[in-house]
Amino acid sequence: MHFNLADLFELVADKVPDRIALVAGNSRLTFAELDARANRLAHALIERGLQPGQWVGIQSYNRAEWMECFIGCFKARLVPVNINYRYVADELRYVFDNADLVALIYEAEFGSRVEQVIGDLPKLQTLVRLEDSTGATDSLDALDYEKLLAESSGSREFKERSAEDLYVLYTGGTTGMPKGVMWRAEDIFFAALGGGNYGGPGITTPEAIQDSVSENQVCSMAFAPLMHGNAQWTSMVTLFGGNKLVLNAQRKMDAVALWQLCDDEDINTLSIVGDAMARPLVDALRNRDAPASVYALVSGGAILSPAIKAEINEKMPNTMVMDSFGASETGANGAVDMTAKGPRFRMNESTTVIGDDLEVVAVGETGMLARRGHVPLGYYKDEGKTAATFVTAADGTRWAIPGDKAVREDDGTITVLGRGSQCINSGGEKIFPEEVESALKGHASVFDATVVGRSDERWGEHVCAVVQFREGTSANLEELAEHCANHIARYKLPRSLIVVDEMVRSPSGKPDYRWAKDLANQPA
Repeated sequence: MHFNLADLFELVADKVPDRIALVAGNSRLTFAELDARANRLAHALIERGLQPGQWVGIQSYNRAEWMECFIGCFKARLVPVNINYRYVADELRYVFDNADLVALIYEAEFGSRVEQVIGDLPKLQTLVRLEDSTGATDSLDALDYEKLLAESSGSREFKERSAEDLYVLYTGGTTGMPKGVMWRAEDIFFAALGGGNYGGPGITTPEAIQDSVSENQVCSMAFAPLMHGNAQWTSMVTLFGGNKLVLNAQRKMDAVALWQLCDDEDINTLSIVGDAMARPLVDALRNRDAPASVYALVSGGAILSPAIKAEINEKMPNTMVMDSFGASETGANGAVDMTAKGPRFRMNESTTVIGDDLEVVAVGETGMLARRGHVPLGYYKDEGKTAATFVTAADGTRWAIPGDKAVREDDGTITVLGRGSQCINSGGEKIFPEEVESALKGHASVFDATVVGRSDERWGEHVCAVVQFREGTSANLEELAEHCANHIARYKLPRSLIVVDEMVRSPSGKPDYRWAKDLANQPA
């Protein structure tokens, strides 16, 4: 047996077959039931001629079938591909083609978009449709998901799998077209999925995962869409521990209902992505008590601002609030050091800061955050970006460099400054948007903020704040700058302000810097 994601899941399912594994809306599946349904999906795809190593898209909101397809693809040695359900036709055409999809499992609501592009994708021959509550119809020659499963075997009669089988995560980032980050199954398991012993030393044999299954089952909720790495990794860490996974199956944000779900399911750990998800959750606590069961609130993919953390700590004093740090190209790297000032992270032993010479920088020096050891193979069909992001030092060490500027501190922590690609250059001074955003969000009237560089004849760029105010409140540029001056140097203060009714963010909650940059630099 190998460190293969399907093999590992099967070992856990055999250890605790009758435990509840997955809750999504009205669906409740034990480990044995989830395993059997994933088997049926795997057999159905194999029977339709799909071969090991081929790629299968999943275009759906959070629902039990998403996880069935995800695990089922691994069982059949196929590669599941996360499809952003917000993409329009041109974006879908690009991703479907770039991923060389041979099959697509899509929710009925998205059939009309698939119709627009299917004629341009000769490789995409197998379509499977998930019915939903929209009543949407299409003219596609698609197979019905439930009928397909009913006609397929629930057995585990599959060919031997490998630690080399691929896990792929398509990441949109903030610039450029989406790209598929390719991981070996063994590498992603140890880099992002807990390694069979989350927070401790990883297991040394696949079979040992059974010994790491929690004696007393706990419950985690993946708040983000499963098309995002944060939710996928949370989900698999939860399942690999033999614990109960609850998916946020809402189509639109209802924070009050989500807190009620935490009460109903005794959710212990809530995984979110930054302020965009935390803010409405915190606001909803004004009219109800915090769920007593939630002992950890973890943000991954975007750092919580100090103002939001303070509000959470006030309303949920018995809940541990944590920022975790990771990237599609590095896996999970570490967590915020709660005793440190500013965004300092206590990283794992494989993560450090290196310079242009690919050597670890001295304490106090700025360089690029980098990880070695379990790292991806590269980007699918993009040798140039692969060569730029995954580099090999003179001593043979292979580093993954996702693009974050960082500083090594004397206490062993790492200060993450932000992505160099978003850095604002104002008169030669480098300003990282995250630092200014954090200061802005501490203002009582600011609901959300994104910071970008705006063209400036004198300085090249100046700091422009794109702000969404809390309902019924407002502030002018001078008031915001005065507030920020208490937290950041004056050269970093916003020099212009754009007020929006609603902030645009990615489905994962990350700032959409392209949108904000275009808005800031529109002709007067």
